[in-house]
Amino acid sequence: MGDKWKHTALLVIDMQKDFIDGDGPVLVKGGKAIVPNVIEAVQIARQRGILVVWVVREHDPLGRDVELFRRHLYPAGKEGPTVKGKKGAELVDGLVIEERDYKLVKTRFSAFFATHLDSFLKSNGVDSLVVIGVQTPNCIRQTVFDGVALDYKSITVIVDATAAATAEVHAANIFDMKNVGVATPTLQEWFELGA
Repeated sequence: MGDKWKHTALLVIDMQKDFIDGDGPVLVKGGKAIVPNVIEAVQIARQRGILVVWVVREHDPLGRDVELFRRHLYPAGKEGPTVKGKKGAELVDGLVIEERDYKLVKTRFSAFFATHLDSFLKSNGVDSLVVIGVQTPNCIRQTVFDGVALDYKSITVIVDATAAATAEVHAANIFDMKNVGVATPTLQEWFELGA
């Protein structure tokens, strides 16, 4: 089964405590509900021999590398969201980076923007992506559209292992991605593809 999936990478996006747990300013309301499916998708990917790439935000304590519209979340003397080395930047409980996985740090919505993700994936023979995590209208969508622009052969977004603040926002963005050729199975449907 490994040969079938050897050109595929699973991108696990922003499954960090500040986005999933608590009540901070970057909390994704639908995020906690998808944690079990994200855990299962990672397990399936590892069983299939799929490269697992953990895409995370880790910001400077002063917010100097954050988008301008978020800089107000990093006032002097107060810890902002997903600061490198702080609890909020950690993966949620149940998700662990293993030795053969890869961790990529980003500071913008897209995992491709101002990172080496494209060259890393292509140098490892990856031409197909499976995307899970949060949040659908921002980091998921921008990563997916950049993947489309970079000519990845196949892009899949697992609909019940991604989330947004509301079900309506999630569904609208899934609809848009589907319209550019992105596959949008449930976790169960994606699992059955390898059966």
